[in-house]
Amino acid sequence: MADEPEETTAEVTADASPEAPAESVAAETTTATTTTPEPAPVVEPAAAPAEAATPAAAPAPAPAPAAPPARVAAAAPVEDAGRPNRRKVREGVVVSDAMQATVVVAVVERVRHPRYGKTVQRTKKLYVHDAEDTAKVGDRVRVQETRPLSKLKRWRLTEVVERAR
Repeated sequence: MADEPEETTAEVTADASPEAPAESVAAETTTATTTTPEPAPVVEPAAAPAEAATPAAAPAPAPAPAAPPARVAAAAPVEDAGRPNRRKVREGVVVSDAMQATVVVAVVERVRHPRYGKTVQRTKKLYVHDAEDTAKVGDRVRVQETRPLSKLKRWRLTEVVERAR
């Protein structure tokens, strides 16, 4: 930062020396040193109108769309698809189909016990949206997480993997 005020002072001195005597240059130098922090913001707005004049001559929409594809390209190597699907998918057995457009699916999850290390099974009942009432009790189905459809329904039926016998 100490280098910048000296450079600014030199610029002011170079501008003022042809027009004014050395005493005036010293006074302007002091003034320039006081206002040194402000010229940086003043220079940036000066650059902005020059950029504004350029878009008036050239079409402004062309550069703006160029920037977002660069961001998309940076994100594209992480995921092949344009929009990643981060919704959970579970597979379970239908235990009830008594409701309209809703089935209850029991999903078994195997988890290691935190203290003893033994693998235990935890069963979770999910309320699943089945608009066509295709799933019946005993069917093995695949379900996918979705937005809340009712008080308890947060899943929708993706496919019936295996029909009950």
